[in-house]
Amino acid sequence: MESNPRRTAALPLLSSTGMKRSNYEPPLLRLLWRLGVDARPPHFASFGVNALVSGIFFGSVWGISMWLFLWRQQAAPVVVSLFSSFLAGLLFGIAMATHYVYGRRKYKLPSWHSLRAEAAGA
Repeated sequence: MESNPRRTAALPLLSSTGMKRSNYEPPLLRLLWRLGVDARPPHFASFGVNALVSGIFFGSVWGISMWLFLWRQQAAPVVVSLFSSFLAGLLFGIAMATHYVYGRRKYKLPSWHSLRAEAAGA
């Protein structure tokens, strides 16, 4: 797979910060890259994209798990289950997006667009 020059510049930069690889290269993102999706590392993605992706993934997995293991046996109303899954996904998505914004500021990471200039100059 051909790598994006910005991603090629971003990954060593993220690694040099000392954060864990699983933080800047989550397993879901690595899977997307293997499937050919050219997604940004989360510290370089926008707040909205991080919130949406994290929230949808978490809300779906959490909701399905809760339905299979708890709500189905309790005969919980579907509307309540869907709303609970949506709310859990929303809160988790906002929390994860905030975490990545904090990391971007803490490590003084450049913008995604400036990486292109750095990658071209290298």
